[in-house]
Amino acid sequence: MYNSSAVGKSANTQAGNRFFVYEVVGLSQNTESVQNNSPIRRSGSMLITVPYDRMNQEMRRIAKMGGKIVSIRPLSEAAEAIANANGSKKNTVAEAPQAEPQSQPSKPMTQAKDKKAKAKAKAKDIPVNIYKPKNPYIGKCLSNEALVREGGSGRVQHLVFDISGGDLRYLEGQSIGIIPPGEDEKGKPHKLRLYSIASTRHGDNEDDKTVSLCVRELVYQHPETNETVYGVCSSFLCNLNSGDDVQITGPVGKEMLLPDDEEATVIMIATGTGIAPFRAFLWRMFKEKHEDYQFKGLAWLFFGIPYTANILYKEELEQLQKEFPENFRLTYAISREQQNAQGGKMYIQDRIAENAEEIWQLLQKDNTHGYICGLKGMEDGIDAGMSAVTSKQGIDWSDYQKQLKKAHRWHVETY
Repeated sequence: MYNSSAVGKSANTQAGNRFFVYEVVGLSQNTESVQNNSPIRRSGSMLITVPYDRMNQEMRRIAKMGGKIVSIRPLSEAAEAIANANGSKKNTVAEAPQAEPQSQPSKPMTQAKDKKAKAKAKAKDIPVNIYKPKNPYIGKCLSNEALVREGGSGRVQHLVFDISGGDLRYLEGQSIGIIPPGEDEKGKPHKLRLYSIASTRHGDNEDDKTVSLCVRELVYQHPETNETVYGVCSSFLCNLNSGDDVQITGPVGKEMLLPDDEEATVIMIATGTGIAPFRAFLWRMFKEKHEDYQFKGLAWLFFGIPYTANILYKEELEQLQKEFPENFRLTYAISREQQNAQGGKMYIQDRIAENAEEIWQLLQKDNTHGYICGLKGMEDGIDAGMSAVTSKQGIDWSDYQKQLKKAHRWHVETY
C-alpha cells in the first residue's frame, strides 16, 4: 500500500504531481525502516513516497541502509496501478508503469473481505473466474469511442467487446481481466490487468452478448530519462480497432455489487474512470426495463473530474437526471473550473462536506448504501467531511463506518 498520509495530502494538488513512489527491497528487517512507518508488502518490499526535489537524496539514503530500489513511479500515475495475475489487486483504469524490468504492479484496492459476505455472494449465484489466465476467453472489439471532449485532459475510451461466443456472464460492480499481447522485459507473457465493468449484465445492446470498459490511457514521463512512457495494457486497449481480438478473464469481485432492494438509497462517489461501475448501476436502474427489478429509490452520484470536458458519459447522465428528477441526483466536482467555500479547487471531498448533513441523514436508513470508487486519496477528505457532522451528535464516524461495512452497506474500491 502507499503511504496513506502522503497520498491524502498530495494526490489532489499540483504538488502531488511532483511526487514519486519508490518500491524498495532489503529494508523490511531494518530498524530504521520500521521506524519510518513505510508500508511493508507481503513480498518484503515497501513503498516510499518521495518529493521530486529529494529523489537523489532519498536514493543515497536507501543505498546506505542496504536497500535496493526496484521501481520508481510518479505518484499521480501510480494511483492507477493494478493487479497481479491472481486478481488480489485491481484498478479501474490502467496498469502501473514499470521503470525497471523487475518491477511489478503493486497497489491493491481497498476491498472488504469476510466470510459472511462470501457466503451471501455464493447464495446469490455470483459468477467468479469463469475464464482464467491460462484459458482466457477470446473476445472481439466491437467499438472504441473517445469520452474526453476537446479541452479535456488525458485520453479515456469506452470499449465494447463481443462475448457471444462463450459463457462469460457478470453482474454490475464486477471486473474483468485483460491480458495484453506480447511479452515483458523478462520475455514472459504480460500479466492481466483488471478493469471495472462499465455495462450492466445485459451489455450496452441489452442482448447479453457484450461487455464494456471505461479505460484511461496511462502516459507519464520517466523520472530519470524523461522518456514518454505508455501503459502496456491501457495503450493496447485504447488503440484497439473494431474486429481486434482481446484476451478476457473473470469476472471477479463481490464488494461493489448493487443491492437487490428496489427502494434502496444508493450514494455513489467517483473520480475519473471510477465512474465505470456506477454507469452500470444507473443503466440498470433507469435505462433498462426489468420485470424483477424496478428501481424506485434514490440514486445520488458525486462525480469528480478536472474539467467539464472530462465528464465521462455527460450527455447520458444529464439525460437521466432530466427524466428521473425524483430518483436521480447528479453532483459534479470540477476541480479546475469550480471553487470550494475556501476559494480553493473544488474536489470531490468538498462536495461531500457541503452535503454531509443530508448524506448523514440518509445513511441512518437501513437500506442506504454508500459506494466509493476511484483514487484512494479522496477517502481521508470524505471521512473528514462526515466526521464534522457526526461528531456534533457525539458519534464517531470511523466507528459508524465500521458498522456500515459490517452490514454490507459501505462499499469501497480505491486505488
